Amino acid sequence: MMHMSAQQQTDTMQDALRTALKHYFGFDDFRPFQREIIDAVMQGQDVLALLPTGGGKSLCYQLPALVSQGLTVVVSPLIALMKDQVDALNAVGIPGTYLNSTLSSEEVRVRLRRVESGEIKLLYVAPERLLTTNGLERLAQWNIARFAIDEAHCISEWGHDFRPEYRRLAELRQLFPDVPIIAMTATATARVQREIAHQLRLREPREFVAGFNRPNLTYTVIKKSKPNEQVLRYIKERGEESGIIYCASRKATEAVAEFLRTAGIPAAPYHAGMDNHERSSTQEAFLRDRIRVICATTAFGMGVNKPNVRFVIHYDLPKSIEGYYQETGRAGRDGLASSCLLLFSRGDFAKQARLLEEKEEKPEGHERMHAFDALSRMVAYAENVTCRRQDLLMYFGDSLPDQSCNGCDNCLEPRERFDATTIAQKFLSCVYRIRRASGFAVGLKHVVDVLTGKMNDKITRFGHDRLSTFGIGTEHTAKDWERIGRELTARGFLCTSQDGFPVLSLTDLGRRALTEREPVFLTRQPKKAKTFEVQVGDYQDEYNRDLFETLRALRRRLAEERDIPAYVVFSDVTLRQMAREAPTTQEAFRAMTGVGDKKAAEYSDIFTSEIENFLKQRTS
Repeated sequence: MMHMSAQQQTDTMQDALRTALKHYFGFDDFRPFQREIIDAVMQGQDVLALLPTGGGKSLCYQLPALVSQGLTVVVSPLIALMKDQVDALNAVGIPGTYLNSTLSSEEVRVRLRRVESGEIKLLYVAPERLLTTNGLERLAQWNIARFAIDEAHCISEWGHDFRPEYRRLAELRQLFPDVPIIAMTATATARVQREIAHQLRLREPREFVAGFNRPNLTYTVIKKSKPNEQVLRYIKERGEESGIIYCASRKATEAVAEFLRTAGIPAAPYHAGMDNHERSSTQEAFLRDRIRVICATTAFGMGVNKPNVRFVIHYDLPKSIEGYYQETGRAGRDGLASSCLLLFSRGDFAKQARLLEEKEEKPEGHERMHAFDALSRMVAYAENVTCRRQDLLMYFGDSLPDQSCNGCDNCLEPRERFDATTIAQKFLSCVYRIRRASGFAVGLKHVVDVLTGKMNDKITRFGHDRLSTFGIGTEHTAKDWERIGRELTARGFLCTSQDGFPVLSLTDLGRRALTEREPVFLTRQPKKAKTFEVQVGDYQDEYNRDLFETLRALRRRLAEERDIPAYVVFSDVTLRQMAREAPTTQEAFRAMTGVGDKKAAEYSDIFTSEIENFLKQRTS
């Protein structure tokens, strides 16, 4: 009997993985990092993988499950998402199932029998169900190959989406010391990554960080003014595309959805105050393309497994960069060009800062301070006049090689720069002199009042009308000085700290600019309003729009018949390729990205005849 060498075994396994990739998923090649992560998983190592949303995280544990013995248990925080993930697996012929509270006891029994018989390869389960005494006893009887922890950042108190039930997942290592654990997330700072590894008791995990850049997303920030009209104009420019609007309150989600419906846009609200049935039917309608726009609080997010969300609008200021990154990450998960718009007003910041002030602080905590720092960092992003993508990436310890990303408003429509050394000197000097004279720092508005020579109670009470900087800035309006102060902060000459309210202090850079008179360049306000761009860079895509719409209508009909979301039939990526290449034979159809064997057998005749009819009508 011949024994295979280690190299032969590796080659055989690689062949099996590539065959499964094409057979089930219809892909010829792996995306960046997928191959390396899968290799580590197949070697039984613990893995911590950080891939951007839409980077193909789930394939990293689904493919190993298909080519190896045993059960892969996937821990997922959102019940609503499980059904869609399992529908998508079953649609390509992969035996997967889920267990959650939406199932009757009879349905649970049927599914457990399938798991026990070894028929199921992937089992999705919520952490609270998994960690019951009953759940753990069952796990012990099954042949578990690995645990995959999805949305692993939920385990960290430093993350933006902490879930206490995730903390108990450490018990898995205790009870199953030899079963490898794969932790997957799209959003985690270095600190959160360390905590994930620590909390899950990962053993010398192989770590893969694919970076945070989403090159297909365009980031735009505009001044909030008549927000409903701004949102409506933005949506109307996007044809029939789907999107999400994030609002700060339940009331706002309902008001914005109502406004859009009145304007003829199929929209619905989504928030934690709705009952479960209402929430899940709204989500279902969105996934099935019956609703175009969801107006949501942050309660709507991780459960959205809809790859063709083409835009995300932040109607109100997000509370943190992590939250903003995670929410904008709902757009363009299929890799196609998508847009992110933030409506920004200083009033939103003041409102949120006030709410933080009123919030009761736990005796042991610094929550308010952390929350204020996170909010201030979000404001700095909104007021940034340089590349927004670079700013986002730097927050997560990542960067771009180029100065311009060609995919944010500041890079696509750069502002004019001018030598503002004298202006900066006046502002920084005023901040310095107020601090030195009074022994405390003040907020932006007070500094501007001193510069413009405004007399009021606070100015006279503190004696700030006697400062040498009082009234030295009357050549500019108060509004101009506020903008200058914010840009100096965004550029790192000043920082905002909290002494009961936001106050300004000089940074080391600001002190150097003041003492050494280093040149300071600022930007001028653009004269015209920003445009709402649609496509950028390499993400402009040439395909027959009419054929795409025809195929989209066919996809929707087929999805309704099968009671599955439209993207489970085919993604927009696949439909666009069909609209570009117009395959009319089975062989040509089989060559489309995302067409595996099961889908080819099921849909090839339907789609190729639809394409033939379309082409005939065009030529007749």
